[in-house]
Amino acid sequence: MTRKKQYFITGTDTDAGKTYFSSGLLAAGVRRQLKSIGLKPVAAGADYENGVLRNDDALALMASSNTLLPYEQVNPVVLRAPVSPHIAAKQENKIIRVAQLTGYVKGALITPHDLAVVEGAGGWRVPLNDREMMSDLALSLSLPVILVVNMKLGCINHAMLTAESILRDGLPLVGWIANGKDKMLCYEENIQTLIRGMPAPFLGELSYSDEHNASEFDVILAKLLGDN
Repeated sequence: MTRKKQYFITGTDTDAGKTYFSSGLLAAGVRRQLKSIGLKPVAAGADYENGVLRNDDALALMASSNTLLPYEQVNPVVLRAPVSPHIAAKQENKIIRVAQLTGYVKGALITPHDLAVVEGAGGWRVPLNDREMMSDLALSLSLPVILVVNMKLGCINHAMLTAESILRDGLPLVGWIANGKDKMLCYEENIQTLIRGMPAPFLGELSYSDEHNASEFDVILAKLLGDN
């Protein structure tokens, strides 16, 4: 691998499968002996462990990485309430600023690595404060984006609008992932509609099958690395 790969992971909504995908992609990188890092700059929804707040998504990213960083670098802004970050921050009398988050992420990415994923919180337009959104962080980092589509009723609209927003904001959308955990009615028909209509390649499907789980992520990573 001659050039490191870095991606910003967003979803069509909350619980779209971003962490499951990000962790799986990192694990696939580890299997290929790539130095892999997962970051969760903002996390809303955390519990105390030994007196300090810890978020399950951030811990999952750490568990799937082989380039170890302190928790505080992986998840520099951790908020207790499981609500939109701008609301959770106000409840704790905190202000989240994109410039500060950008500094945290760029500092962590100084660590030598081959593969890095930066996982957003919620969807593309989730507010961080009264003026800035999660999309502003992705723009500040200038990272290519992977969109995780939660395959449920309404997903076509959610996916199309999110893809349009990413491209309009000026970032490359390298591809999209179908989260097939809960098989919706007419699942295959919805997949085919998105394949025809999305302005980015279909990278793969997450089936949540123990039997095929690793191979699914290996195939997705191979596509991202440009393997033939």
